[in-house]
Amino acid sequence: MFQFIQKHIHSHLAEHRSKRTRLVTKDGHCNIKFGNISYYNHAFLMDFWTTFVEIRWRFVLSYFAIAFIGSWFIFGLLWYSIAKSNGDLLGQSQKDGHIKCIENVHGLTTAFLYSLETQTTIGYGGRALTGHCASTLVLIIIQSLIGAIINCFMCGLILAKISLPKKRAKTVMFSDTAAICLKKGTLCLLIRVANLRKTLLIGTQIYGKLLRTTVTQEGETIILDQVNIDFAVDAGKDNLFFVCPLMLYHIIDKSSPFFEMAADTLLQQDFELVVFLDGTAESTSSTFQVRTSYTPQEIQWGYSFLPVISRTKEGRYHVDFSKFSKTVQVSAPHCAHCFHSDSGHKHSQEIQEKQGIDNPGFEVIDIDVSKKVSGRCSGLQSALFSIKICFTPGCTVAQNAKPVT
Repeated sequence: MFQFIQKHIHSHLAEHRSKRTRLVTKDGHCNIKFGNISYYNHAFLMDFWTTFVEIRWRFVLSYFAIAFIGSWFIFGLLWYSIAKSNGDLLGQSQKDGHIKCIENVHGLTTAFLYSLETQTTIGYGGRALTGHCASTLVLIIIQSLIGAIINCFMCGLILAKISLPKKRAKTVMFSDTAAICLKKGTLCLLIRVANLRKTLLIGTQIYGKLLRTTVTQEGETIILDQVNIDFAVDAGKDNLFFVCPLMLYHIIDKSSPFFEMAADTLLQQDFELVVFLDGTAESTSSTFQVRTSYTPQEIQWGYSFLPVISRTKEGRYHVDFSKFSKTVQVSAPHCAHCFHSDSGHKHSQEIQEKQGIDNPGFEVIDIDVSKKVSGRCSGLQSALFSIKICFTPGCTVAQNAKPVT
């Protein structure tokens, strides 16, 4: 009954932790909110270019339409005011020989159309300046310059958003789960990563951070305390030949934060493993970062990834991404601590088994063997035998086993 209640409590805690909001989502977005930064809003205005690049597409398209339509309307009002002040509008009394500032601008609608034609350099020919008013010359210069600035800013903004490096990061994927098993005689944490494009990544670096809440010796609670997690692959740690899916290895030794964890206590832990991949795209030379995270519920103890690379009959290499995140259960130690203890014990036994008696000259030597026999059989006593052994060829030894009292 007690075991059933304990199991139910552990499952409830594991379910509660699985619903806990993670800091980094599986697709790499950081789930964090900044509060009380109204005092620093001017910093975003100073870095307005980055602010516009990082906003969502719906806002970019809205600002695009507002910038052009708003500038057309504002300059349309200015053209309308010039025409009105000169008496060019319909309904205004005009003397004989009246010269208009703008031809065919006789209302707000025609003034807006003239502003649009001027800023977009359409030039239908129906509306044009007469050169009679000096204010029109100044206004057309100002509108042409502002229109060019708006064109350059909006085109650059859209191009920058299209070519963002994080779009290249979408073609680099991590496995949905991580696995802990034995690899090459050591207990390792395994994560699979793949580059979906055939273009290589230059200067790739892979590392990890373990985020957890810790309490210092002074009693201070540190939320999101970061611990470095080192990863390596068979081909090395840096400058990877990232042409096919790679397996990331984290060796669980005494310096690893996973050393004190075990198979039955892993789900009870409260941490988040964030994995980063930094690289440079070969085609665009732009640097980017890919990141994902794993919770204890997404780490499988005693499992290994299925192979995904095979060779076809034509001699080509084939990568099966349907098995990219699939794992299979394998034999693994219960915990890292007991694995290292057993390994050390076995290593000491191997050393003792290899120890012997050095006799390079193959001479006749005497060995005293103390043999103590105990049991239920009567008549057995402890005896010390003196045995003479000969190692030289042709040597005849009379083996005498005389008990020594």
